[in-house]
Amino acid sequence: MVSEISLGSWLTYGGGVGRERAEACVAKAFEVGIDFIDTANVYSRGQAEEFLGEVLADRPRDSYVLATKLFWPMPDGGRDLSREQVFTQLDASLGRLRTDYVDLYQCHRYDWNTPLEETMTALTEVVRQGKVRYLGFSEWPEEKIREAQAMAGVEHFVSSQPQYSMIWRGPERDVIPASRELGISQIVWSPLAQGVLTGKYKPGEPLPDGTRATSDAMGGFMERALDERLLERVQQLRLVADELGLSMAQLALAWVLREENVASAIIGASRPEQVSDNAAASGVELGAATLERIDEILGDSVSWEGPAS
Repeated sequence: MVSEISLGSWLTYGGGVGRERAEACVAKAFEVGIDFIDTANVYSRGQAEEFLGEVLADRPRDSYVLATKLFWPMPDGGRDLSREQVFTQLDASLGRLRTDYVDLYQCHRYDWNTPLEETMTALTEVVRQGKVRYLGFSEWPEEKIREAQAMAGVEHFVSSQPQYSMIWRGPERDVIPASRELGISQIVWSPLAQGVLTGKYKPGEPLPDGTRATSDAMGGFMERALDERLLERVQQLRLVADELGLSMAQLALAWVLREENVASAIIGASRPEQVSDNAAASGVELGAATLERIDEILGDSVSWEGPAS
């Protein structure tokens, strides 16, 4: 069981967001009922995990659910999902996080260079050693999800972490239906499309100072912030949000959470007030007419791309 809104640390904590504000965001998350924190070994090359290990050290370990990942290259040269890397990277993550176990250990992408059986066997060992409670993956193709879940004698996945938002709906084609069938829930990333769906980026106007798109540390994934047609359509969503008494962010998060297979939406807040605003999306229900209106507004700005693996 996890909170419907979870706090992520990609590009933010230990990296693009200053220490004082990062600490304030974590504190605000606990204050508003967020108990699920997601990170990865590769975020800020280990510094995100180190930051979380420090700020969570004084909190009871059973007061939050902690998730991390492995796969991408690390400064020590380790990468991928081999048996050696599962053991090595997990121990390194546990050290940085200052904990004896993580609640959820996730394969950040599929590893085409390592036999799936080797990866699943290694993951099973760390679960049975007590270092990991549950297993998950991010951006895996449907056929490999099914192959892993059908494997005998190993621990199976409980979560999937795909990119999913109003404008990025690829998981609806295959990953979500397969996950629903196989007993897997979604923990989605970028539900606000890197802030595009908050409406802060306006067509024909300069990118606002202090936003992710203007940050050297966090702006490398913001190509869609420059799509004028998309930005015009996002501004039309403001009328929908206003009529419902919601912020733009709350509308976007409620849209993601409308999908029953989505357990939690990961936010990447850089200010504590964003955490409060985002958390208020939990429990908001959108009617069929609202959902149809959103689809009409966005039109062909919606992407249906498949998993990144």
